[in-house]
Amino acid sequence: MVGRARIGTSGWSYRRWRGDFYPRGLPQRLELAFMAQRLPTVEVNGTFYGLTRPTACAAWRAAVPDDFVFAIKGSRFITHMLKLRKFEAPLANFFASGLLRLGGTLGPILWQLPPQLPFDADRTRAFFQAVPRDLRAAERWARRHDARTTGRASLRAAGGAAGPIRHAVEIRHASWLAEQALATLRDLDVALVAADTAGKYPLSYERTAGFAYVRLHGSATLYASRYSDAELAAWARRIGAWLQAGSDVYVYFDNDAEGHAPHDAVRLQAAVDRLTAAGAPVSASAPP
Repeated sequence: MVGRARIGTSGWSYRRWRGDFYPRGLPQRLELAFMAQRLPTVEVNGTFYGLTRPTACAAWRAAVPDDFVFAIKGSRFITHMLKLRKFEAPLANFFASGLLRLGGTLGPILWQLPPQLPFDADRTRAFFQAVPRDLRAAERWARRHDARTTGRASLRAAGGAAGPIRHAVEIRHASWLAEQALATLRDLDVALVAADTAGKYPLSYERTAGFAYVRLHGSATLYASRYSDAELAAWARRIGAWLQAGSDVYVYFDNDAEGHAPHDAVRLQAAVDRLTAAGAPVSASAPP
């Protein structure tokens, strides 16, 4: 069984992209729809900073085709302030805030951890055993919301509650790369994000789940540098090998400061499509 690669960007509303990736004069309200015509997925950043609203999620869903995927960045209140502890009410509010309106377009949830948070087995297991693994479980969590979302909670998944929910973790402390930590993530089926951060934080290609999640923040300058053809070819080979092993792969470019992210995403998606269309076995370490 061959997996599917979905390659996109981290966010879609950037002034620098207007008149460049987005045609000059394109109304801002049409930017997501324009992106969805060229890329199959996007990572939502705003959910990291605060609760969204059902009306916003419904509008996102209406702007994209049925097979589009929204990856959602988990709440920093849970990851950075609570540090994965006492998460019950915030997790309920997170899923009640409108995410269920995305229905079948709801993709993986990304949990980005702060650099000061080392691996702790008990804390990791408690959190990732609690998070919902399908839309029906997310509905149950949403019903536990508190007053922060009262009056604007969305408690039912659009289009039914049959879809799975995957979880990925982006680590920034080296202790998460120890064998006990990797074994724990494998046991929990949580994907360790392969995060290219221009050398600032640990980068690992270890596979810990039935899918892969990649974040490309820039290889030379964090959030800014363009990926070269050779760098994208190397990523395409690695992704191709994961696909041939049967894994779905989600890739998001976060080198948005100079407007490179959407162009690099289109280039990498094309490179992966060419590689997989050839049908030959792919080695992640093979030369270009």
